[in-house]
Amino acid sequence: MRSFALLLTAICFCISASASVKDYKLKVLEKYPHDAEAYTQGLFFHDGKLYETTGQYGKSNVRIVDLASGKALKNIPLASRYFGEGSSVVDGKMYVLTWTNRLALVYDIDSFKYEKMLSYPREGWGLTSIPEDRRREFNNAVLIASDGSSSIYFLDARLSTVKSLTVRLDGRPVRLLNELEWIDGKIWANVYTTDLIVIIDPLTGKVTGKIDCSGLIPREKRTASMDVLNGIAAKPSEDGGTEIFLTGKNWPWLFKVSVSEH
Repeated sequence: MRSFALLLTAICFCISASASVKDYKLKVLEKYPHDAEAYTQGLFFHDGKLYETTGQYGKSNVRIVDLASGKALKNIPLASRYFGEGSSVVDGKMYVLTWTNRLALVYDIDSFKYEKMLSYPREGWGLTSIPEDRRREFNNAVLIASDGSSSIYFLDARLSTVKSLTVRLDGRPVRLLNELEWIDGKIWANVYTTDLIVIIDPLTGKVTGKIDCSGLIPREKRTASMDVLNGIAAKPSEDGGTEIFLTGKNWPWLFKVSVSEH
């Protein structure tokens, strides 16, 4: 689906990084069941509920997930012509990108009812929202999207592009940016086909940290049905911090993790 040359590029940039880029390691705090049939594309918490969007033609859906069991409390299938991608919520509306249709679907987050369709100018990959108190810094953009390139796009509520940035590690573009999540003032991004998450300064596009997630499910323990790491969700913790959850496409588990510097 994506070229082998892009895969090599993504792997090469992981090999070295300047001292200013922090390396983080993961610690698994909890392991929860995850639907192994879910080709995870978007993952986020809203008001304590876990939302997930999945891909594949004929199998894409939007769902509310019970964290403890991994089962869908609500599940709305997308039409078979749509390949579901990243998702996020802004001002009570859930935005769901599609991969190649150049369209996005909008749902009411409370009723979970479909409301409308919006035109979208590029391939849909990852999506996250900007906290309301930070939007002025980004020309009042409300969402940030990726398209598998090294760019991230700042969007208004109509999905028009307000600005864009090239994400760079040591001055070199980071390609294959996929699922996104805004966490504590930074953008976390899965790098497609790898077990790497990069942490991005949203004002500059500079990678400030990287996380090796290969220990979640070591490759030798993955079955043929499991696909790549993809899915980052964060929610406020009771002590005022942030809880972080990670999963992958068709993974049987979702992990609550902590990160610390090497």
